[in-house]
Amino acid sequence: ANGAMADSPWTLTFMGLGLFCGAVGKSAQFPLHIWLPDAMEGPTPVSALIHAATMVAAGVYLVARLFPVFNDTAFLVIAYIGTFTAIMAATIAITQFDIKRVLAYSTLSQLGYMVAALGVGAYSAALFHLTTHAFFKALLFLCSGSVIHALHHEQDMRNMGGLAGKTKVTFITML
Repeated sequence: ANGAMADSPWTLTFMGLGLFCGAVGKSAQFPLHIWLPDAMEGPTPVSALIHAATMVAAGVYLVARLFPVFNDTAFLVIAYIGTFTAIMAATIAITQFDIKRVLAYSTLSQLGYMVAALGVGAYSAALFHLTTHAFFKALLFLCSGSVIHALHHEQDMRNMGGLAGKTKVTFITML
């Protein structure tokens, strides 16, 4: 009786999805995405960088490492969760005015793309995006810190403008 239960496709699906649920919280996927923007808003841009480049990457890396464990049904759920997270976070990001919240929701969106890529079987593309995201998001967080510092700790993007003259290097690197 135990052998038949272990061979059931539903058992394998639930086991795979249970493991994926652990990664959902770490990689801030829907519905456990609420913590990331709040965690990145308060601290300095350098500590927010640690969240963006390393901590949330662990959840995506876990899904990638567990890739052989998932079956087709689990991959479908993973792809849907990743796609929904990517679209939802990008939509929220364009409504924000705080520069660090925009970067946080942008990170959420990119993590959604990575998870969606894993869900459709694009293992190499997801890991490549994970690596490149760490580099470009690190640069964006450091540049946002430079802008915030240049504007005397102003984080509202509606009050930012004309920075090309004040911070030429930051302006060029953010292009």
